[in-house]
Amino acid sequence: MKLSNLLCTAVTIMISMSTMAQNEIKLVVGTYTKGTSKGIYSFNFNQQTGKATPLDVLEIQNPSFLTISKDGRHIYSVSENSDKSEASVNAIAFNSKTGKMKLINSQLTYGEDPCYIETNGNLLLTANYTGGSMSVFRLNTNGSIRPLSQLFLGSTAPSDKQQQSTPHVHCTRFSPDGKYVLATNFSANQLLRYKFRDKNTLMADGVAGQLRRNSGCRHFIWSKDKRFVYVMSEISGAVSVLKNGVGEMKRIQDIQSDSVGGEGGADIHLSKDGRFLYASNRLKADGISIFKVNPQTGLLKKVGYQLTGIHPRHFNITPNGKFLLCACRDSNTIQVYRIDPKTGLLTDTHQNIDVDKAVCIQFY
Repeated sequence: MKLSNLLCTAVTIMISMSTMAQNEIKLVVGTYTKGTSKGIYSFNFNQQTGKATPLDVLEIQNPSFLTISKDGRHIYSVSENSDKSEASVNAIAFNSKTGKMKLINSQLTYGEDPCYIETNGNLLLTANYTGGSMSVFRLNTNGSIRPLSQLFLGSTAPSDKQQQSTPHVHCTRFSPDGKYVLATNFSANQLLRYKFRDKNTLMADGVAGQLRRNSGCRHFIWSKDKRFVYVMSEISGAVSVLKNGVGEMKRIQDIQSDSVGGEGGADIHLSKDGRFLYASNRLKADGISIFKVNPQTGLLKKVGYQLTGIHPRHFNITPNGKFLLCACRDSNTIQVYRIDPKTGLLTDTHQNIDVDKAVCIQFY
């Protein structure tokens, strides 16, 4: 064989191996442990075929929401408990090559039922649903969590709904530019803004966005160009579109995701190209609404609805944008859907990943 042919063959093999490596990513799943689940599960996931292979299990109580550090070395999870002496956050060493996990340390949130967690690599935030608060922690250089440094309380507003009779905070996230934090003040139908006093300290900065009465804002995301914020409300079942800005955001649209009055609006995500938005609904007609995004105005148009298993609490989209994975808590499975890049519609691949009480999905 000629040297040129050998070189071409070697290059082809190298490209093939590189492509295979890119296709294999890690899938980490959080659960409730009141059934047979032990805690957090890791998998290899092929984002070309949609197939998952189990790797490791870490025993930890009610890790209902988790996030992975940018460098892939740590997982941070909540332990969602209604007893303040057990409600906590956990730092976990993570080997992103093997999927192996090991607990490093835990800290109390001092807010019951922590249900959301996010980090910027320096600070760690939790939204505490029953506690009605947002907890702030500093991280050590080894990834471990320091004791609670700040606690911010949510509030209520006049409401016709029992769920809003006491304060609840459901989601708290760092802004894409890293300059501030937003949190959903569920019981007052608001997005609250917090700015940095310094790199280790936050301070309240008022209401960033106001939603309609009886909304119960739950999760939110920024548009791909960061000009808009999309908010999924649990009680109203509506997705609200807000114009992003430094002052109070202007609400420009409310469009129903839950159209059957289930009062179980849950999670919200954009397709990787930003052209489609997905929102999950529970308690009645469990499924995922599909919206087309107007790139100029940010407004949404409903284009489809995908029925799912029972109680689709959380879902996520693979980094390459090909698959949407939906954690169906009460069906004890994760459904794998292929995304049509032209229409945004979903097709069930029937490659379910069976995990008892699966409620959170993250990729690395």
